[in-house]
Amino acid sequence: MAVARTLSIIKPDATARNITGKINALLEEGGLRIVAQKRLRLTKAQAQAFYDVHRERAFYDELCEYMISGPVVVQVLEGEDAVQRNRKIMGATNPASADEGTIRKAFGQNVQENSVHGSDSPENADKEIRFFFSEIELAG
Repeated sequence: MAVARTLSIIKPDATARNITGKINALLEEGGLRIVAQKRLRLTKAQAQAFYDVHRERAFYDELCEYMISGPVVVQVLEGEDAVQRNRKIMGATNPASADEGTIRKAFGQNVQENSVHGSDSPENADKEIRFFFSEIELAG
């Protein structure tokens, strides 16, 4: 496996509970390196553009409103098979179904407030990283 990158978002429920450090510790302990990171508050337009793939789904508007409800931490993770490694560390979308030791099992409150987002494929990882980070922010 080659070293790859993926996008991670620590969602508003987690930033509100001040657990970003605990989440990052699990990511790092799982073999991922944080190579770029910033805390920001998404605008409605940004949330709608980022989640455009879900525009036709019933949960789209609620998801966008949730993602603008508080600050998020967007970050680029790097490591062997980064997308799949991050998804394993995050756990199932529904915290009730997530494996013990995963971020969502430990910190998720429900399907929406599940503390983290992660890219689902290398292609989407590249697209999502470029949504939030410029080339200069990724250098080094």
